[in-house]
Amino acid sequence: RPARRVAGLYHFAILVPSRLDLARTLYHLLQVDAPISGYADHNVSEAIYLTDPDGHGIEIYRDRPRAEWQYRGDRLVMGTDPLDLRGILGELDGVPATHRMAAGTLIGHIHLQVARIPDTVAFYDDPLGLDLVLRYGSQAAFLSANGYHHHVGVNTWAGENVPPAPDDAARLLWFEIVQPGGAALEAVAERLRAAGNPIERGDDGLWVVDPSGIRILLTIGE
Repeated sequence: RPARRVAGLYHFAILVPSRLDLARTLYHLLQVDAPISGYADHNVSEAIYLTDPDGHGIEIYRDRPRAEWQYRGDRLVMGTDPLDLRGILGELDGVPATHRMAAGTLIGHIHLQVARIPDTVAFYDDPLGLDLVLRYGSQAAFLSANGYHHHVGVNTWAGENVPPAPDDAARLLWFEIVQPGGAALEAVAERLRAAGNPIERGDDGLWVVDPSGIRILLTIGE
């Protein structure tokens, strides 16, 4: 059963390589009458939203080129505007449709429901080492590495101080953050220890738990 007012997954986001790939995905979703829950133009990206049978959110999106991103001072401009569906589907003019995801598709980011924004931002910023990109008031924040719009989004839209999901709920068990090398992983581990966060070493990497009880696996990229 899905769990609603708990900490855990808000949505996971599938990043496709191009606007044409987003158009192909959108066309297929419309053809099969998929449960699309919304669309949005976020200024930095164009996105389609669905909900899976367990109630988890899924975002499928394409990024605009970074040269087109806009800033106010040093802060990235992100919004939620209507999506140009006609323009996206127009990318298919003369191009064969396909229901297969394009090569190069990957998980672009994850968005979490958390108990408290300040504690969560402090944890993902330092010791984990992500940069705070943007806050939406007191209820949401977006963090990333290397200037991306966000690799981790967090919100308290389900309420503050929500508990972890119960064991019998369909829920996020863990997610993975890949470090660029062994030195980077050990630097994160040292910051975690210095901040008093327990670390569990496993065969597949380092396990840590965020302030909302969400498990994270820290690994080294291949």
